[in-house]
Amino acid sequence: MRHALALMLLGVPAARAQALPETVNWRYDEDWSGLRDRAQRPGAPWWLPAKYVPLDAAGRVTLTTGIDARVRYEGFTGNEWGSGAAPDDGYLWLRALPYADLHVGSLRAFVQPIAGYARGVRPISGPVDRTGVDLLQGFADLRLSLGSATLTVRGGRELVALGSERLVGARWGPNIPQAFDGLRAILDAGATRVQLLRLRPVQIGPGDFDDRTSTTKRLSGAYATTRLPIGSGDLYYLDAINRAAHFDQGSGREHRQSFGLRLFGAAGGLRWNWEAMVQRGRFAGAPIRAWSVASETGYRFAHAPLTPLVRLRANVVSGDRDPADRVLQTFDPLYPKGKYFGELSPLGPYNIVNLHPGVTFTLGHGVDLGLAAVRYWRESRGDGLYGVPGNLIRSGKGSRSRDIGEQAEVLIEWQANRALSFSASASLFRAGRFLRETGPARPIHMAAFETAYRF
Repeated sequence: MRHALALMLLGVPAARAQALPETVNWRYDEDWSGLRDRAQRPGAPWWLPAKYVPLDAAGRVTLTTGIDARVRYEGFTGNEWGSGAAPDDGYLWLRALPYADLHVGSLRAFVQPIAGYARGVRPISGPVDRTGVDLLQGFADLRLSLGSATLTVRGGRELVALGSERLVGARWGPNIPQAFDGLRAILDAGATRVQLLRLRPVQIGPGDFDDRTSTTKRLSGAYATTRLPIGSGDLYYLDAINRAAHFDQGSGREHRQSFGLRLFGAAGGLRWNWEAMVQRGRFAGAPIRAWSVASETGYRFAHAPLTPLVRLRANVVSGDRDPADRVLQTFDPLYPKGKYFGELSPLGPYNIVNLHPGVTFTLGHGVDLGLAAVRYWRESRGDGLYGVPGNLIRSGKGSRSRDIGEQAEVLIEWQANRALSFSASASLFRAGRFLRETGPARPIHMAAFETAYRF
């Protein structure tokens, strides 16, 4: 469905579908080699020739170029329920991500700078808001044929998105994505892909060319994906070190191992994405015992008016049982995707239980309308509330209630033409008993408007 929509937006007849890839946020996965035949180009968008430029007569050296540009406004009243730590705010995010992808036979170099700025963030902009001009991605890789399999060895700086991005994501929603420096080996054998990685996150600086490899964090592991009789599955192991971790229980060195299993797929109108994760390790010299179960189940009524997609997301994320003991039960999502529980939710996936029903309607002419409601509880009474980056928003020591609150959200998206899109969203978060008993509990009103251009 998404592939067909992308082709429609490109203005390409269905008979030429095999020539064009589905565009994704991390542009290095796009393969435009299907454009070798220039006869396929009549009537195509003006920018299509830039996606496949032969630089030699034999076609062994090719170049792909493009850009992602976005302007996004977000506004809040009652920010952090009126705590004063984050005042009512309205700010503008600006970013541009041009890229160049050069292939020379089995060798490849990919470069993507970023210009990322913020206007109006109070009290001060942070790493997700601005970086100035810097290198977002710059890596080289080598593809080797191993019989029927292919091995890609890659080194440098890149965006890495594993599975559903619940543990390792590109952080595409905020203004500045999360890049990593290091090595990745990718083995593709039939319907199976195995990835080995050893990475360090990039620490974002506010000025030009000041993003640096983190000296306090490291990530390594293995991630395998394969086709199953029904759908597909992921099996993975991630080993993460953070020398300066912070939780409601305290601060210290964290060395955490994550073991995960994910099942996902679609059959007819039904689609599913279910994941279970267990974490072990040491925090401040004491054991870690954490876990999480996440699910998304949906059904598209293809023959109903507006072809609604109805879905239910449900998450349980463990929290710490007792801040006075040394064992830490708080789950750590490591490097999750941005906008974790929706376009404008203030909460991150720590110590939380939520139910998140929603429906998306296809209104026609490139317009989709989404409606969602979310109910939140604390998983453990001994732990607090955290934001998506892992910052402690509210300590759990002042209340025994699990009730965090409820949220309603509306999102409308319009793909205006082949490259230009618009979206608008609004959300209301009403505080529950836990928030009322631990401090200010004003309703949070949130709104966002976005314009994006990409080719």
